[in-house]
Amino acid sequence: MLTINVAFAQNITIKGKVTDGGDKTSLPGVTIVIKGAQGGTQTDADGNYSISAPADATLVFNFVGYTAQEQVVANRTTINVALASSTQQLEQVVVVGYGTQRKIDVTGSVASVKGEDISKQPSTNPISGLQGKVAGVSISNNATPGSSPQITIRGTGTIYGNTGPLYVVDGVWYDDITFLNPADIASINILKDASSQSIYGIRAANGVVLVTTVKGKTGNATINYNGTVGVQSVTNAVEMTNASEYATVVNEAYAINGSSPLFTNTNLGEGTDWYDQALRNAIITNHQLSINGATEKSSYNFSLGYVDQDGIIKTNNYKRYTARLSNDFQVKKDLKIGYNVTGSSSISKNAPASIYRALYTAAPVLPVFNADGSYGDPTKVPVGNGTVDLGNGSNVNPQATLDFNNSRTSKYRITGNVYAELKFAKHFTFKTSAGGDFGQEENTNYTPKYKATTAQNANISTLSIGRVETRNWILENTLTYDNKWNDHSLTVLAGQTAQRYKSYTTTGTAQNVPYQSEGDLYLRLGNADGRKIEDSGSLNTATSYFGRVNYGFKNKYLLNASLRADAASQFFGGSDLWGYFPSVGAGWVITNEDFMKDQKIFSNLKLRGSWGKVGNAGVPINPTTLTVDQSAGLIAFYNGIANTGASVTSIVPSALFWERSAGTDIGLEMGFFNNKLSIEADYYSKKTEQAIFNIPILGSLGTSNSLLLGNQADFRNRGFELSATWSDKTDGGLTYSISGNVGINNNKVLNVTSGSNPIDAGGTGLNNAVVPTRTVVGQPIGSFFGYEVTGIIQTAQEAATSGLSGAKPGDFKYADLNGDGTIDQRDKTFLGNPNPKYTYGVNTNFAYKNFDLTLDIQGVADVDVYNANLGNRLGNENYTKEFYDNRWTGAGSTNTYPSANLAGGNNNQTNSFYVESGAYIRLRNIQLGYNLPQQLTSKWKIQKLRVFANAQNAVNLFGYRGFTPEVGGVPTSAGIDLNVYPMFATYNIGVNLTF
Repeated sequence: MLTINVAFAQNITIKGKVTDGGDKTSLPGVTIVIKGAQGGTQTDADGNYSISAPADATLVFNFVGYTAQEQVVANRTTINVALASSTQQLEQVVVVGYGTQRKIDVTGSVASVKGEDISKQPSTNPISGLQGKVAGVSISNNATPGSSPQITIRGTGTIYGNTGPLYVVDGVWYDDITFLNPADIASINILKDASSQSIYGIRAANGVVLVTTVKGKTGNATINYNGTVGVQSVTNAVEMTNASEYATVVNEAYAINGSSPLFTNTNLGEGTDWYDQALRNAIITNHQLSINGATEKSSYNFSLGYVDQDGIIKTNNYKRYTARLSNDFQVKKDLKIGYNVTGSSSISKNAPASIYRALYTAAPVLPVFNADGSYGDPTKVPVGNGTVDLGNGSNVNPQATLDFNNSRTSKYRITGNVYAELKFAKHFTFKTSAGGDFGQEENTNYTPKYKATTAQNANISTLSIGRVETRNWILENTLTYDNKWNDHSLTVLAGQTAQRYKSYTTTGTAQNVPYQSEGDLYLRLGNADGRKIEDSGSLNTATSYFGRVNYGFKNKYLLNASLRADAASQFFGGSDLWGYFPSVGAGWVITNEDFMKDQKIFSNLKLRGSWGKVGNAGVPINPTTLTVDQSAGLIAFYNGIANTGASVTSIVPSALFWERSAGTDIGLEMGFFNNKLSIEADYYSKKTEQAIFNIPILGSLGTSNSLLLGNQADFRNRGFELSATWSDKTDGGLTYSISGNVGINNNKVLNVTSGSNPIDAGGTGLNNAVVPTRTVVGQPIGSFFGYEVTGIIQTAQEAATSGLSGAKPGDFKYADLNGDGTIDQRDKTFLGNPNPKYTYGVNTNFAYKNFDLTLDIQGVADVDVYNANLGNRLGNENYTKEFYDNRWTGAGSTNTYPSANLAGGNNNQTNSFYVESGAYIRLRNIQLGYNLPQQLTSKWKIQKLRVFANAQNAVNLFGYRGFTPEVGGVPTSAGIDLNVYPMFATYNIGVNLTF
């Protein structure tokens, strides 16, 4: 008690006012804390504050959107502070490849997003939080719990292999960042142009995403807890026909094909709503706890995370546990060492792979269970006093599919790095880093012996277990020279990298395994004679050397040049081993010129331009090595003696060359009204040369592989980006920012190695040999290709003159494009583009006293989706209510929708009816928060307590006839909706708590 009284006796009361350093207006809600101690206060509505602190203390002033400032008390009782807006600070630092730069010195196109803006999104994957926030970045979310979003930066960069960007987390390279908790991220920087990307040459063809994680902050230990609980609910649900409507339309289809009605009575009521039967409002909880702090000699940050997410399909669940620890130690004045390590573990109870297609097609006349408790069987549907056979098309009992699905995935992953940084000879810094990514994924699938329906049964049980182990490491050494003298600044970077990527896969199957529990399923429990175990693996290595020079003169003229040389084992033997990736960039800060000093229009005006090359090594190891099959059934006779034979089963390219992308970027950065308004515009053109992917080859060549890998094509992405932000505050104390961005991208194939021969794709899973996409010179990659619908055939006479073989009234009428009177393959044309032309977003933040509001809007435009759900039919699948209401029922009824005979040979061809606009606009996120008053929380020894409510994807506007137009896919077959996870909205309540 005596000690405490003495401490308080030494405190003095400091008062003052905090204002904006630019326009001198007061700043409400500024946080003032005592450096190295707990507790603090905030400014009132007029910017005034009062705090008790030791006479020799240091006060730290923090406010969102402003640069933090420290003030030593030094026995002063009045301290007025003017904060500089970070939006006005061209000195602010952004993360670039292998270092940082002042924003004003950057000559490439680099977008930065703060971690706090990402964590406001209720997403388990941090990349989802970027949607709509960065111009030129397109993100498609796969709503399956635990899945990674598909991100595209300035259009398709590569076609084959991994088409995602390179993620660099604290200096270590990754293919994904599903192991990261969004709350652990301090910032994400996206390198968009080839100049900024080329320093990562080998892997930068699809862009680079730099992630910086949270570090310890100066002061005593701070404990942060962030928690949310919410519910996920399907939005924009597709309404299907009920039992009576279904029976009616099926009978129509039978009549059109000359068959007797399947249902003698169509008055069957509502029947089964299969979506209602299988879907649910799913609960999601997310918790994150962190402890961090720092002294003059060290800093630390430790965090734990837990996510429990139910899927909207019943039985589907995902749990993830994360732990992260980072430490930095200032061992000596010029020597710093540290490490970052993250561990993650996830368990997923998987939904059946085709369940959403099954729900879409399941007949409403099919009961979930019969009266005797057995499963409803599509071949024995009880109707009246008898049964109806719906056939064995796409119809199954989805409940049986769910009940007998036993699939789970477990993932374990440890990632991180250790580093040492030495400064010497005043201007030099040497840094060495060793990082790794070590993981294991286990997949277990068990099918018991069962009999649910005629088509859904198994005579014996089957267990399959797969395990994938990854053991990747990266070593990097860099030497940096940094010097400023007179009007000059010079930074020179030289570096070396060595990498290894190793994976080992084991798969095993066994039959007649008795079911015990999910944790007690082993292959050895099955029959020995039916047991099968296989293994495979890959080992890729790479070595690299790189360098970069940054030069500035008078903060007006900027020059950047870099060169990276990569050698990858995939290209060893028969191909170029080394790839070289140069870049150059220049910038002119016009507002720093003498002739601009007296002008009042621009507070910042900067022109920049860049050019560079990046590469792609995402190909299999030894792709040019010819392999043969030596199975026991192959016999070769030499001199009458039987020998084991061999057969060439594949064709390989004679050589495979580096895939390179060359890109140009021209940017203009502008600031107005003391940088309250900032605008950035970019024009870019990126050409991918010698793109690597598979093309079909003739089966008559006698190979089991019908695809040939090689350098097949050149294509280009060209576009324009614009982003603008207005940040300000009112005299009444309202602080706000409004940001908008739009990206325009045009994709075009420039050259195909096969000449005029097209590259068709996208037919996987589609019936009737439908192949909906075509890649050909002059068109975007993976364009939809088929017949152009001009109307509906109304009469038998019109059918006879339609040019279609076997045409019937109610069928589609196709355009005879070559005018020969016959509809055939020569009349197909390009119908749509799955590559979005426009992406845009609007992001706002408001703060008034203790309240804050975030509102994000996001969308895409001029993009198409192929609705394979509608046309992919074998017979007697369900119909949508929208189709039922608009279908052709006789001459003159409609000239837009076909008859019920959708499974007919002419109606299920790829055509313009199934190609729909994929444009949408979405209320991506809205969050309302409230900070409890500091006077109240300080009594509880709490620095900050904020409660909030959040809604994500609550409003979605689009014209597409499916669940969601947000459909991804690989570049040559993107935008095909066949089994897409339905879109859902998430409604959360949460708390942010700081001690």
